[in-house]
Amino acid sequence: MIRYSAITILLLLAAFIIQQFLPAFTGLYDSRILFVQLVFLCCAVTISSPTMLLLAFIGGFFWDAQCALGPHGGDPEVYTQQVESLRFGYSILLFGGMGFLMQGLQPLFKQGKWQFSAMLSGVAVLLYLAVEYAIINFIRGDLILTKSTVMQMVYTAILTMLISPVVFGLLFFIAKKCQHSINPEADRRNRRRRAY
Repeated sequence: MIRYSAITILLLLAAFIIQQFLPAFTGLYDSRILFVQLVFLCCAVTISSPTMLLLAFIGGFFWDAQCALGPHGGDPEVYTQQVESLRFGYSILLFGGMGFLMQGLQPLFKQGKWQFSAMLSGVAVLLYLAVEYAIINFIRGDLILTKSTVMQMVYTAILTMLISPVVFGLLFFIAKKCQHSINPEADRRNRRRRAY
């Protein structure tokens, strides 16, 4: 359990490096694959709540640090209108909210029904982007919601969700190598079938 949890933290940190090399899809309203958020979401459903909160803190902290250390107001490719007063730490709360959303499906995941978690990862990313956009607009004091912004959020959520089976496959592989069961009920069922 401890070894698996430690590897999920390393996996999240590796996701930050991979995120730097993922391009925007200009043909799809400049949408992106949010690999950091996806790795966090996939890990969140496989671990306990305290470990998930630790991952949320690490993910949110480094996400905000990445934006704060970049150009003032965030990456100009992501934020076309620079925001000067987004507070450091807001992403920690957003990551935590996404994590608790994924933990709600943990009973299904433990039965071996990971497909629901894969679909929910897309919904969670869409909610994450919508809340982040709402925060930015609240700080600006003006709500501007265009079709291209909505389509960018939707395509980003869909593209991110389509990669989730790969991340879940990696987590199943890691859990097997660590001799840790991330879906114990499904394992019990498989053992019973083999016994007959």
